[in-house]
Amino acid sequence: MDTIKALGIERYFETILISEWEGMKKPDRKIFEKCLKYLNVLPSQTIYVGDHPVNDVAASIKAGMKGVWKRNSQGDNVKADFIVEDLEEIPLIIDKLRN
Repeated sequence: MDTIKALGIERYFETILISEWEGMKKPDRKIFEKCLKYLNVLPSQTIYVGDHPVNDVAASIKAGMKGVWKRNSQGDNVKADFIVEDLEEIPLIIDKLRN
């Protein structure tokens, strides 16, 4: 939650699940499934934005979501559905997926 607050993005979300608060750790698929169930959405209706190639991006894709990698210093060879430099690019991805 500290990271979310530091990024100033908390206001964009109605629901935030923190894996440690849920008693799970990424890349455990259960945290993604719990989120989907809580929000009552299908994996195909969701995107997951993360900064860790394995724990965030690969795990969310494995759970059936669209995986978005927020590029950082962890390498350039990350397999993701989308790669962003800035979180401001997320609405563009959402618009693209809606069309």
